[in-house]
Amino acid sequence: MTNKLKLGLVGADAAGRGWGPAAHMPALRGIAQIELAALCTSRPESAAAAAKAYGIRAYHDINEMVAQPDIDIISTVVRIPNHYEVVMAALNAGKHVYCEWPLGASLAETEEMAAVARDKGVVTAIGLQGRHDPTLTYIKELYDQGWLGELHLVDMTMRTTSTQERPSKREYEREISKGAHLFNIIGGHTLDHLVYCFGPLFELSARVATRVKQLRMVDTGEMVDAQTPDNVLLNGVLANGGLLNYQITSVPFQADGWRMAVYGSKGTLIATTQGLPQITPVTLLGAQGNETLSKLPVPERLRFVPEAVPFGPPQNVGQAYVRMAEAILEGKTFNPSFEDALAVHKLLEAIQRSSDEGCIVKLG
Repeated sequence: MTNKLKLGLVGADAAGRGWGPAAHMPALRGIAQIELAALCTSRPESAAAAAKAYGIRAYHDINEMVAQPDIDIISTVVRIPNHYEVVMAALNAGKHVYCEWPLGASLAETEEMAAVARDKGVVTAIGLQGRHDPTLTYIKELYDQGWLGELHLVDMTMRTTSTQERPSKREYEREISKGAHLFNIIGGHTLDHLVYCFGPLFELSARVATRVKQLRMVDTGEMVDAQTPDNVLLNGVLANGGLLNYQITSVPFQADGWRMAVYGSKGTLIATTQGLPQITPVTLLGAQGNETLSKLPVPERLRFVPEAVPFGPPQNVGQAYVRMAEAILEGKTFNPSFEDALAVHKLLEAIQRSSDEGCIVKLG
């Protein structure tokens, strides 16, 4: 295609480790609208290694990369504490920006980045890839079409495994101010799944807690006090009147992944996966009335990336890139954008406030 967009990826490990090589690079190799044109790492030696490993130009200075006139999109796939620096450099250079979730380490950072993006008038994408997952999109379609009838209850759980005996954390992940913790990351993803499928919350009450009191650091083996939350319980009412039971938790053993059970006046849906829907395949069961729950086939039209994009992590990242390219090239709107990221950050803030103050929070 003649109008192929060129993308600079920030966060590329020459050895193939991390989310960039695992999800973004395979996705970009498989789609026609965007070309991976450049990489950026944190040091000259890692940039040289990445350039050699992947056969494309690489930088170690984000300001040098965003100054390149042929780069249309900057994709931010680095540690959460570094999102702000990369995104702001790209926005101030007038580039379109893709940033992995969460956008900022804090609500204040997110508000600033969303405001600058608004002023610049560029297309932004936030890595809440669940909105591009075929199964979640099908659930949204079934609800919008009235297949469920009046929504009565959504029961969502996400259980991961983490114990103080298993090395699981790096220093930046244990500090709540850095934003790289279960409540922020998995909480944001799963709450956005809910909002995407069934609309916003009207009110909520919540408890946020830390149950594992000490963690062993990956790099040093040292035991340190845990600072970040690992359990969230939430009861809420959706704007459509449906009730919500929601829990994310880190359990010592036998975590069973993600489950969303949806009960309406006409139908029932139960979606499950061992990981997260934006990463691992989802099994969807459904029934109307007293029918037996059975597997529902997801329409093939909802997977619109080419066959060259593999299933797993690259699929929904690729779907997001296809839609982002359409928004840039054809003047369409794109969701989820930085504005959607801001809405999720505000929802997380409301959950924390409800827990801290022991109150019901009304959402506007």
